[in-house]
Amino acid sequence: MFMRQTTNLTTRPRGSDAWRLRRAARRRSAFTLIELLLVLVILAVLAAVVVPKFTGRSEDARIAAAKTDIANYGTMLDAFEVDNGHYPATDEGLQALVSAPQNAPKWKQYIQQLKTDPWGRPYQYRFPGQNNPSGYDLWSQGKDGRDGGGDDIDNWSQQQTQAQ
Repeated sequence: MFMRQTTNLTTRPRGSDAWRLRRAARRRSAFTLIELLLVLVILAVLAAVVVPKFTGRSEDARIAAAKTDIANYGTMLDAFEVDNGHYPATDEGLQALVSAPQNAPKWKQYIQQLKTDPWGRPYQYRFPGQNNPSGYDLWSQGKDGRDGGGDDIDNWSQQQTQAQ
């Protein structure tokens, strides 16, 4: 009656033809060594351009954070002075913003706890100031942890910059 016509779907070329076809397929599906090296060179060039731009940003952020902290401490010290009629003495230091010194009858807590600078060291305070004779000196010793050296962040340089 009905004749079924079947096709063999699993026919594969045999012999040397099959080997050539498999080899051509492998060649088309893999990357050559030159292509891989080219990609690595492009990535290396991109890294050489991009990485230096980001490495300096963390230090810039630390400097900006120190300037902000110094400005915030300055605001708290000014509030202390308004309330008590004087700034804390050098020996009382910034701790006078956290706990009441003996000579501050109208003292209130200005901050819960003192912060360290972005490099993990305490901020330095001096009253009367050597650089601000009518006020106080407040500074971070910067990255090197020593006074001077060109990397200190302080309130007297910021005031000079704002005045200009």
